[in-house]
Amino acid sequence: MVAVAVGLVNALTEGEARGRPYEPPTGEARAAAVADVLTTGDRRAPAVTEAEAGALAEVAGRLRGVFEAVTRGDVDAAALTVNGLLAETDARPHLDRHDGEPWHIHFHGAGGTLAGNYAASCATGLAVVLGSELHDRLGVCTAPHCDRVYVDTSRNGTRRFCSTACQNRVKTAAFRARGA
Repeated sequence: MVAVAVGLVNALTEGEARGRPYEPPTGEARAAAVADVLTTGDRRAPAVTEAEAGALAEVAGRLRGVFEAVTRGDVDAAALTVNGLLAETDARPHLDRHDGEPWHIHFHGAGGTLAGNYAASCATGLAVVLGSELHDRLGVCTAPHCDRVYVDTSRNGTRRFCSTACQNRVKTAAFRARGA
């Protein structure tokens, strides 16, 4: 669910991406982008309405604050944001089996809206990361003109960029600067 949180933040929040201004999609394109993100981890894409995509865009803005706080070294602020989402969504674990899948854990809250369910699950995933020694694996890209977020799943935990494209941009600029 942390990968879903990353996807939602990167797809639904404005800023900069790979050296260019980024405006999140709107309307049907936003709903399609959300459905694409929600397929992370080989899940089937749920039907997403424009209203649900709008609600998830609001959640994504709050999730972005978690990554930004960790990047600033302010784990307390990140934890407070996550705790707020957990409380608002009434996230609680329960086992579920559907669509021919085996039993698996969900963290949906009461109410059962798509946005609320994913907000609860993403908040729970981030809570697990923040409550461990791996909290520094959440970050914001350090490439110039990019503010996309990432979760570092590398073995040595030294990731600084949201993508290989940003890493290559920075390395190429450094190479050119040395040669000039």
